Formats: sequence, structure tokens, C-alpha cells
Amino acid sequence: MTTFRTSRTSVEIDSQPDTWRRAAASVASFSDALPRRGERVAVVGCGTSWFMAHAYAELREAGGHGETDAFAASEFPHGRNYDRILAITRSGTTTEVLDLLTRVKGSLPTGAITADAATPVMAAADAVAVLDFADEQSVVQTRFATTVLALLRAHLEAENALPAGVRPLAQAVQDAERAVAEPLDPDVRGAEQFTFLGAGWTYGLALEAGLKMREAAGAWTEAYPAMEYRHGPISITGPGRAVWLFGAAPQGLADDIARVGGLYAAGSGEEPGALDPLADLIRAQRLAVHLAEARGDDPDRPRNLTRSVILEDSGA
Repeated sequence: MTTFRTSRTSVEIDSQPDTWRRAAASVASFSDALPRRGERVAVVGCGTSWFMAHAYAELREAGGHGETDAFAASEFPHGRNYDRILAITRSGTTTEVLDLLTRVKGSLPTGAITADAATPVMAAADAVAVLDFADEQSVVQTRFATTVLALLRAHLEAENALPAGVRPLAQAVQDAERAVAEPLDPDVRGAEQFTFLGAGWTYGLALEAGLKMREAAGAWTEAYPAMEYRHGPISITGPGRAVWLFGAAPQGLADDIARVGGLYAAGSGEEPGALDPLADLIRAQRLAVHLAEARGDDPDRPRNLTRSVILEDSGA
């Protein structure tokens, strides 16, 4: 078997407790780029950033901070009224995001969160939060995405708009420290297929976990809202196949998974000792790296991917 050095991706995954702390400490300095209470906000991104937008939109609206929708940047519904657009873009160069910000510039306020201050998004958005301390060398996003969501959670917490049942970020950081240190379940490491589930804000995490496993390891993964699992997706579950739930489990779900012979891999939720769902996403990132290396692949060089999607003649 090929032996790899410690990957850049692994190093970045392990740094997340620190970057989350730094994000929480920087909330006040980024206030110009973040939504105001009561605004109707559209949050946009591409790929991983879109899934973080989905999670934040659910958190913000559930916490009473304001009506919030999330869109892939290419699918933004022009003509629908919003008070602000918030764009998430690690590279600051993604074509669809820049096209959207350019098109709406001057017609409504825009903010962006990025990792690189030397990129076009700095001019395209009205205000930008630069999380350069969470930037990555890896193609596959890990710490930047979770640090964005940590920043946005910390902002809601500071505004007394964190939904009931969502842990304070300080507790999530403690859970993240556990998530980078505790061994992965050998049964989960040996599974051949993964179905990720979530509800509300954790559905975005389920989507991201599935994407991470496909990007880094080429794994067979699916993701669904938790209550939709019994409406078809359960048919794929069986011996050697895992169901990973982010957040609290619907009644009877564990029994249904056991009945069809699947592995229930829940690590977050309301049970004593369960991780914060965002911290549990770290375990999925680690699993993706493990599977890539177990198959002889390099997680730092995923197939068919680049760090940013930049299209020619986009019409911007």
C-alpha cells in the first residue's frame, strides 16, 4: 500500500478548533459584512459554500433574526426582493458569485466572506469579511467552510438570535477538539456506502459531508433530510452500509436502520456525550481523508477538481 505523508488536508482539519475561536473573537470587526436583524437576506455560494449558506439560513431564520434563503449563486432568483445578499466564497474568484455581485451592485447591499483579500470579490461586494486565518492550500474545503459557519453562529449568538437547542460556540469548539482527537469507529471506516441525514440547519451539514466524501475519496454517498430517509433512501441501506445522522434522531430511526441491517453512525444530537453537529462534520472530513488514503489516493490532489471554478466568457 502506498504510504502518504501527513496531508495538508489533515493538518487543516486538525486546526479547526483554533480557527473557530479566532472567528468568534473577530465578529465585531466584520459587522459591516454581516446581516442586520430584521433584514430579508439571501445567502449564496457554490459547492461547499452553498451548503454552509443553507445551514446558516436555517439557523438565522429559526433564531428570529430575519427571513433568510440560500441559493447556489447561479440559481439566484433575480426579481425577488431582498434587503441584502451575503456571498460565501473561499477563493474570492468563483465566476458565478462574482457575476451575481456585479449584476446587483448598487441596487441592494451586498456582503461577502472570503479567505483571500487579494481577489476580485473585494471590489464586487460592498463589505467583505476576510478570514485569511482559515484559508487553505487544499483543493477540498474543510476549515474555511466550518469557520464561516462558526463566525455566523457567533454573530447570531452575540445578537441573542441563536435558536433554542443550538449550543454556544464555545461548547462547539470543545466538541471540535474531541472530534479531531478521538479515533474513528472501525465499522464506519469499513463501510462501503454512506447516507448522511440532517434536519433544519444540519441538513446543510449532511449535504456537505456527502460532498466531502465524494471529493476526497470518490466514495458512494447520498444525503437527505432525516424524515425523508424512510421515503425511499432506506432501500439502499443494508449490511456494510452506514447511515450518519447530524443532530437529533427522528423517533424510530435507529430501529429502522437496524431492521434492514445498516450501521447507525450517529455522533451528534441530544444524548449525553454527543458532539455538536458542526464538530461532528469534522469526523466526516477525517473519514474522507482516511478512505482516500486507504484506497491509495492522495486527498490533497482529488480527481477532476480545482480550487476555484473560473469560467471564460461568463457574461459578467
